[in-house]
Amino acid sequence: MEFYDVINRRRTIREFEDRGVPRETLLRILEAGLKAPTNNHLRQWEFVIVNDKEERSRLLNVQDITSYDEREKMMDGFNMTDPDQRGMYHIAMPKQFSMLYNSASLILPFFRLREPLLQPTSLSSLNDFASIWCCIENILLAAASEGILGVTRIPMTEELEHIRKTVKHPDNYAMPCYIALGYPVKDAELPVQKVINVEDRIHIGQW
Repeated sequence: MEFYDVINRRRTIREFEDRGVPRETLLRILEAGLKAPTNNHLRQWEFVIVNDKEERSRLLNVQDITSYDEREKMMDGFNMTDPDQRGMYHIAMPKQFSMLYNSASLILPFFRLREPLLQPTSLSSLNDFASIWCCIENILLAAASEGILGVTRIPMTEELEHIRKTVKHPDNYAMPCYIALGYPVKDAELPVQKVINVEDRIHIGQW
């Protein structure tokens, strides 16, 4: 697949077919992640793959928000006014658990911490955090080239503590998100894609 075709194909999907991703395909996707740029040249990234559904049940401390009124109240609290953004949240919030549980492959990416993530001493202290997101986007693009789509979810604080106890990862590693990958169901629900004109976002020389 041509590179720009992959860019255009890469969408967030929360509904998956009931079929697994072949091991060799998953390894190829993760290898693409490891080709991403990194601030210290060491690529200190690790991946926990959770495919067993019983293990996922123990791991996932996540709830779907199925009430329409509750979703509306939360979005009002976030001061969301854009209708496309609200539409995306209405699709996403009822699937927070199911998209992770039902995906073909659930990946927990980890990166090595130099100092507490939420207490950076300078902007450059976030280099490790920025680098792992380059890795994650490589994974999502590589997956799209294989006909596999997915979704990320940034965990809440209580989820991170539960994951630490369940997975038993080292204290000097942090998980920025869940990555759920799989083959999308036919007619999977998609939000309206926000169209941005690139020329409207360019400033020459100054803002």
